[in-house]
Amino acid sequence: MDENKKFVLDKKIAHTIENLNKNNMDAYYVQNSDEMLQKVGELLKNGDTVSVGGSMTLFETGLIEFLRNGSYNFLDRYKDGLTPSGIKNIYRESFYADAYLASCNAITEKGEIYNVDGNGNRVAAIIYGPDSVILVVGVNKIVKDIDEAVERNRRYAAPANAKRLNRDTPCASLGYCTDCSSSDRICSSYVTLRQQQIKGRIKVIIVGEELGY
Repeated sequence: MDENKKFVLDKKIAHTIENLNKNNMDAYYVQNSDEMLQKVGELLKNGDTVSVGGSMTLFETGLIEFLRNGSYNFLDRYKDGLTPSGIKNIYRESFYADAYLASCNAITEKGEIYNVDGNGNRVAAIIYGPDSVILVVGVNKIVKDIDEAVERNRRYAAPANAKRLNRDTPCASLGYCTDCSSSDRICSSYVTLRQQQIKGRIKVIIVGEELGY
């Protein structure tokens, strides 16, 4: 990367981390996915019950396989052969997990986390339940403020995810949000996380790579 671009990006990351810490969230920066896996290993304990929210980032970084092969009780929502009722049970059991891992749709330089969910299981577990929440976020998801976070979801994250999930929505064919009323839409719960009541419950690992949608 050009040194001048790197300078600007480094300042943006540092500013975001500073404000996440001010909002009672522990924030870390790692250069790549390998360093991220090492950090996650430091934040988890052997024998922990862990669960995850739906996320392309967790697959791209190898985190799903890391949890499958680690010394953890992994509530694996992606395990072969699971029935819809089995997946639903994992969603509910996730509230009692020692740690919940996920990504987010955007993170602001003000230290705010923005997520849009369909079922709501991911945002619900992030808000309340598991003792520890670990969010893995690529640098591409850092935005200036909530307005930019909303626009990022409308213009990129929502259409890309709808396409990935083969949803019958306008955005899956047009490539941008139309505020549809489709029964197949994946945007139902809009959640902004700001000041946290329990200091350090939410940990944010910013990875110096472009990850997820």
